[in-house]
Amino acid sequence: MQPIFDFLFQQYQDYPTLYIVLEIIAVIFGFFSVWYSKQENILVYPTGIISTVIFVYLLWQWELLGDMMINFYYSTMSIYGWYVWTRKVDAVHFIPITKATQKEHFWSALIFVGTWLFTFGIYDYFDKWNSWTAYVDTITTAIFFVGMWLMARKKLENWIYWIIGDIISVPLYFYKGLTFTSLQYFAFTIIAVYGYKTWRKSLSSGHVTS
Repeated sequence: MQPIFDFLFQQYQDYPTLYIVLEIIAVIFGFFSVWYSKQENILVYPTGIISTVIFVYLLWQWELLGDMMINFYYSTMSIYGWYVWTRKVDAVHFIPITKATQKEHFWSALIFVGTWLFTFGIYDYFDKWNSWTAYVDTITTAIFFVGMWLMARKKLENWIYWIIGDIISVPLYFYKGLTFTSLQYFAFTIIAVYGYKTWRKSLSSGHVTS
């Protein structure tokens, strides 16, 4: 049991206690945020903001620029998503779950390419090409940017981007020495699969949130 524990958490032995506590808090609120998203619950946004703001601080300290930009973007998009999810289509019903239109797929592609180019430029400017993980970061950043944008607009396809990004992030964060965050993304992957199924079922049944 001890060897397994050491394998998973030995990288934390040199971390300040404050950083470890903050990461655990961010992971807990991040878990709640994804769970609330699956449930189509507006609490997805306040819990998500708490998590992402903490991660922005931590990732800045660890100089993980791509990851930091993802979480900063999450924080700002959460405000937009909070607004969209509370809008009503009539006197009773809120914005429903829908599939992305052809135009939204086009915008998704533009956001992906634009984000990738921007992140690539940031890493190049700050000369952060010191590991293969930097190249993966540029891709996951673009994937998550699109996923968050689609989620804020209540589009079913957001879960596909989350699933892909989460699967990549599990080994990526473990390699970076952030075991708690890696475990968080493992849980996110499972929830995202169920989230997709739940939203698809809600969409098929013609459910409209009220």
